[in-house]
Amino acid sequence: MLKKYRFGFDFGGLILFALMMIPTILWSFIQAPNDVLRAESVTPITDIIASISQVVMIASLCLLINKKSEKLKLSPMIIATAICLIMYYLGWILYYCGVVNPLIILDLTIPPSLALLLYAVDRKNIFSIIAGTVFLICHLIFGVINFIV
Repeated sequence: MLKKYRFGFDFGGLILFALMMIPTILWSFIQAPNDVLRAESVTPITDIIASISQVVMIASLCLLINKKSEKLKLSPMIIATAICLIMYYLGWILYYCGVVNPLIILDLTIPPSLALLLYAVDRKNIFSIIAGTVFLICHLIFGVINFIV
């Protein structure tokens, strides 16, 4: 399976990850009016697995290139990735307007994970797809158990 990949650098993956991190970085410095996300997590094991899978997903997305992936272009997967990114940004805007409900929590959980996963599918990066799926599941468990249930 490794024969299908080469080490390289995917700038698109890095740009997507950077765009995904902007709201989180801002949140680190600027507290929202009803900032429930600052509560201590009750899912520490899930959080560790999520963090590890996120690092693996981003590293493989940025550093492993499938030799059969086409040059980055506007495709249905890339459009879906952009839509997920927009949904994520809208969720943060609503969160900073004081709106906190299960739909907002799910919006801050699913679209960012799905955006990275869709990009990995477009790039035909099975390593990132597997790690991204684990991250999505863990991130969803984290969001639901800590802020919805």
